[in-house]
Amino acid sequence: MLTGRQKDILSFIQTEQRDKGVTPSTREIQRHFGFASQTSVMQYLDALERKGFLGRHARKARALITPVQKIRITDIPIYGQIPAGMSALTEQDVEGHVSLDSSTVNASKNGRTFALRVRGDSMIEAHILDGDIVILEDRKDAQSGDIVAALIDGETTLKRYVMDHGRPYLKAENPLFPNLIPARELRIQGVMVSLVRKQLSRARRKRG
Repeated sequence: MLTGRQKDILSFIQTEQRDKGVTPSTREIQRHFGFASQTSVMQYLDALERKGFLGRHARKARALITPVQKIRITDIPIYGQIPAGMSALTEQDVEGHVSLDSSTVNASKNGRTFALRVRGDSMIEAHILDGDIVILEDRKDAQSGDIVAALIDGETTLKRYVMDHGRPYLKAENPLFPNLIPARELRIQGVMVSLVRKQLSRARRKRG
């Protein structure tokens, strides 16, 4: 994910490269954004490099390189949390956005996407953990085996969609959780296309 300021700096670098044919220097970035020192600039550039949005050529002046022709940032709205445990109603208010390179989202070309924060551990064997952000394509149809956000008997949850002999149900990816068989309705709200995991800080990893 990119923070707002990281996104602004990346956009400035791309614009300068496109309009002037050269990468702006750290001093030019500092002056444009009003940073107190170039150290702040370097911290942002290091973060953009770690996240794969910048590359650098060693031993060259103005050594920042961005794949301008390949990167197209899209802001995906986060609609609260979705339980990956027992089903529960979720708030559908936008609580923020996640910024991703469009080419990594895996949605169809004209597909509308949205994001939900995962709560619970019923999908851990599908490598979906509590606190992850799932990116979903706004679709009402799914193939057997897709991971979906679904409304089942009035409650919303994240599970694997399974069609068994013409009858659908939702499968947990944790043996401690039961599968969910609809009594009245099962309606697909979105199909998962990507996953975003927020990395723990170094301090939190040491405490853990």
